[in-house]
Amino acid sequence: MSTPITEVPAADTNSALAHFGSKPRFETDCWDVNEALQHAVPDFVLLDVRGPDAFARGHVEGAVNLPHRHITPEVLARYPKETLFVVYCAGPHCNGADRAALRLARLRRPVKIMLGGIAGWLDEGFALVKGAR
Repeated sequence: MSTPITEVPAADTNSALAHFGSKPRFETDCWDVNEALQHAVPDFVLLDVRGPDAFARGHVEGAVNLPHRHITPEVLARYPKETLFVVYCAGPHCNGADRAALRLARLRRPVKIMLGGIAGWLDEGFALVKGAR
């Protein structure tokens, strides 16, 4: 008798290795971002891709507000081509980070998504700062 878990068989180990091994190339988490932001000069740019009002109500300190629909070659021109962007939005219920990552990838920019977004950040117990930047 199968359950919803076993109804679809698990992937073979080679497929699992390929899938799970690639995830850190595309994703990071709130804990690692917080840790990295403790360095004097982070080696990435953290983009909050929500709208300006949401950003002003609370964002990760050090983040730059750049709504996903405003990610253009002209805006990105101020950053060297090799700049790694880490994007986040409101949380798992929001696809803004996915849209931003897709735009950045289409513009041939390195990108990762911060899993969990603002919701994940708060779940980890990290503080937000208020105001526009």
